[in-house]
Amino acid sequence: MKIGEGFSVGLRGMWVNKMRSLLTMLGIIIGVAAVLAMVAIGDGAKSIILADADKLGGPSQLTMYRSGHIRKGDRWVRNRSSEYFEYEDVLAIEAECPSVKTVIPRIPQWRGVLVQAEGGVETRTGTNGVDAAFATGMKWNVQQGRFFSEDDINNEAKVCVLGSEVVMALFEGKDPLGKEIKIARGAGRRGHYGDGGRGKRERSSERFTVIGTMEERGRSLRFGWNLDDRVYLPLTTVQERFTGNDRIVMLTVVAKDISLVDKAEEEIKAVMRKRHRNQDNFFTIRKMAESMEQFAKIEKIIKWTLGPIAAFSLLVGGIGIMNMMLVSVTERTREIGLRKALGAKRRDILFQFLIEAVMMCSVGGLLGIGLGILAGQGMADIAVKIVKIVPEWPAVISTAWMIGSFTFSAVIGIVFGVYPAIKAAQLSPIEALRTE
Repeated sequence: MKIGEGFSVGLRGMWVNKMRSLLTMLGIIIGVAAVLAMVAIGDGAKSIILADADKLGGPSQLTMYRSGHIRKGDRWVRNRSSEYFEYEDVLAIEAECPSVKTVIPRIPQWRGVLVQAEGGVETRTGTNGVDAAFATGMKWNVQQGRFFSEDDINNEAKVCVLGSEVVMALFEGKDPLGKEIKIARGAGRRGHYGDGGRGKRERSSERFTVIGTMEERGRSLRFGWNLDDRVYLPLTTVQERFTGNDRIVMLTVVAKDISLVDKAEEEIKAVMRKRHRNQDNFFTIRKMAESMEQFAKIEKIIKWTLGPIAAFSLLVGGIGIMNMMLVSVTERTREIGLRKALGAKRRDILFQFLIEAVMMCSVGGLLGIGLGILAGQGMADIAVKIVKIVPEWPAVISTAWMIGSFTFSAVIGIVFGVYPAIKAAQLSPIEALRTE
């Protein structure tokens, strides 16, 4: 039997018993659809995590901050160290750590800062004292104007760069370049600048000239920061005008590659021990790669859990295919006998029924892929409404998973179609023709 003829006979056999064929394929359809839908949701979550990492500068990033509490053994204790980050630490890490690409010093005040524009329009937001490397290190483009220069940092310039939400709040989206804003940073609460409340001025209000605005970046899922609701100031200006000391609260370190993050951490600790009286526990390091690794583990667990479920569903579908093919062999005994009497060989009969089983599973696989795509998109829409952390949850359908699902469906057809096909091929033509 030619392949084209085999497919034609197989399709005719499925079409004659449409409803029975559809019900038989149901296990294959549901199994493939369930796997693809769950993979679509999982890969969509992965894309959200990757996008969130990019918001903060990429997965090769480490964040160092002076901790209010440090871990000793299996418990957390108050950090009583007198050591703090200094700008010389930034220069030393960049010079002595070969795995480090850049270091960004930061002095944040997360909220409660009163910012006022001309005409009395005001908003409460957060500020972030950074150096000239911030925009490049965070892979964040300037929308209008420019970012800080080395001269701005060295001269403690009274200039600022605004996030997109601050621009809307103060200027209703109009061009703010060259305009002045007044920033009043209170220091009534402890820990705003990471110095335990010491060395800070009571309250300070200063005027700054807007020199740039940043592109919209969004909220960080990991930390909850709204990166657009910030006013960015030169690091040295914040130290001189607001904190009254040269301490730095945070260091954002970007490794040269994600594979070098652990090595960069070791190099950083060695430099800090050398510079801070052999102490490397007065600060905490958080690695972006750690959260990525944790998510990868969760994703792997989900996929390994889905595997047996999908296999069981496909097994049930395969058994249904085999049962239907056995029934089909019984119903078509006279047809088989007639074909053999007309010269059909055993392999022709075997091939005919095997193709019919493979086609049934393949069609079931294709229908399952279509249903899986629709179900994945539907589940993604539901996920956005239930887990209200992102405006959109993408349903990522992997081509590899679709090809794998279709191939596995065809294999199921071969595995479970062999026995009925062999049984049909072994029928004696005389006995078959005598069957009523």
